[in-house]
Amino acid sequence: MAWSAPFHWLSLPADVCDRIRAEATAASYGWGAVPVRVQIGATEWETSLLPRAGGYVLPVKQHVRAAERFDDGDTVTVALCVAPRSGRAANGSGPTM
Repeated sequence: MAWSAPFHWLSLPADVCDRIRAEATAASYGWGAVPVRVQIGATEWETSLLPRAGGYVLPVKQHVRAAERFDDGDTVTVALCVAPRSGRAANGSGPTM
């Protein structure tokens, strides 16, 4: 597999976006970004959902796609929860939850 972009953007289903919106007011920071803890397969990380076209998109790094062996057009199961930063910097450093 060869990708040129460092991120792939997964669009979240509308029902998931509705649930995220309900929790976002307590967690959102700048530009409507919502911090989340994510798991795809065995890979876990913290990132932020970004608003797009009335919903949210999840940035997935190339190394996650390679590790979990998925590509464009594949259906991916994503576990995520809103994870307020609680003082953590945008890169995830600082106090943990």
